Amino acid sequence: MPDLQELFAQVDSMQDEVIALERALVQIPSVNTGFMPTGDETPVCELARDFLAGDGIDSEILESAPNRGNLIARLEGRSGQAGLMFMSHTDVVPVEDESKWRFPPFSATIHEGRIFGRGASDCKGLLTCQLMALRLLKRNGIELEDGLILAAGADEEHGGRYGFGWLADNHPDKLAAPYAVNEGGGTPAFTRQCRRHHFRHRVGQSPVCLNAAGAVPHDSYTNHGSGGIKNSVPESIRLTCDVRTLPHQDEQYVRQQLDEVLEGIEGVSYEIDYMARPNSSPFESELSSSLRRITAQALDRGDIQWVPAISNGFTDSRFTRPLGTVTYGFTGSHPDDDPMLNFTHGTNESMGIRSLISGTKIMLGLACDMLAVK
Repeated sequence: MPDLQELFAQVDSMQDEVIALERALVQIPSVNTGFMPTGDETPVCELARDFLAGDGIDSEILESAPNRGNLIARLEGRSGQAGLMFMSHTDVVPVEDESKWRFPPFSATIHEGRIFGRGASDCKGLLTCQLMALRLLKRNGIELEDGLILAAGADEEHGGRYGFGWLADNHPDKLAAPYAVNEGGGTPAFTRQCRRHHFRHRVGQSPVCLNAAGAVPHDSYTNHGSGGIKNSVPESIRLTCDVRTLPHQDEQYVRQQLDEVLEGIEGVSYEIDYMARPNSSPFESELSSSLRRITAQALDRGDIQWVPAISNGFTDSRFTRPLGTVTYGFTGSHPDDDPMLNFTHGTNESMGIRSLISGTKIMLGLACDMLAVK
C-alpha cells in the first residue's frame, strides 16, 4: 500500500482528471425547483455510476420517483460492515437571473483558478472529491478492514423527501455506517493569529404560515401577501416564515413561541407546513480525531485550529444521525481559498480548484486512516 504522501502526490498529478469530473457534473442542470417534476438527479447519478464503473466499482441508482435518482456505491472491507460513509447531494438550486452571471451557469467555465457554475460549490464539488477518492482507493488496491459507502442523494435543496429522507425510511441498510462526512463545514475562518476549520452542525427548518384564510404554501423563505390592489383594504393577509430552530427546539417549542407571540390577536391562525427536526453530533469522536490528523498531513500545515459550528441551514445529515451515524459537515476546502468566493446559491457560484484538490486528498486520507488494513 502506498503511504499517504504518495497518495497525495497522485492527487496532485491527477488535477486535470479532477477538474474534468467536476465540470462534467456541473454541466448537468439538475435543478430542483421544489415542484414536481423537478430535480432530474438521475443523469448525475448515471455519470457518477459510469465514472466508478471505469475502475470496476459497482454502484446502484435507487429512484424515489421518476428521474429522482439516489446513487449508492460501496467498497467492501474484510469485516463485511461499513465503517464510513461519504455523503453528498446531486440537485442544485435554480438560477434566478442568468444575465447577471459572468459565464453561463451550466458551462463550468474555468477562470482564475475557479470553476464557475450552479452546483460547483453546492454540492458537486464534494461529490467530485469523494468519487476521486474511491477511484484512487480502488486503483491502488488498498485493502479495507471496514467498508466505505458513497451515497449521493436527491432533493437536498428542498428538504430531502426524495433523497436521504426517502433512503432513511425505505433503505436504511444502505446507509448503515457508524460515521459519515457530508457537506456543510470544513471551510476556513480567519483570525489574526491562525486559521480555523469548522465542523458544521445543521439546525432545523420549519415553514410557518400565519393566515386568516387560504392554503399553506410550500415556501422556504419569509414573505407576505394580501392580494388585491394597493389602495384596497384586504380581507386577509398571509405571512410565511422560515423558522430556523436549534437542536434542542422541537415542533412543540415552535408552537409555544408562536402561541405566546400571537396571544390576544383576534382572527389569526397558523399552520406548520414542514418540520425538519434539528440534531447534532458530538465534536469529539474517532471521526473528528481522524479529520484533524489527516487534514494536517494533507495540507502540510501546522497553523490550523478546529472549532465546531452550528449552521442556520439544514443538510441531509439530519436523516443519518437518527440511524446512529455520527455525521459531520466537512468538505476539506483549502485554508487559503476564500469561501466567500463560492457564492453558494448565488450568482457566479464557483469552486476553487485547489479546494477540489485538498478535498480529494482529505477524503482519500480519511478513508485510509479509518478503514485501511493496518
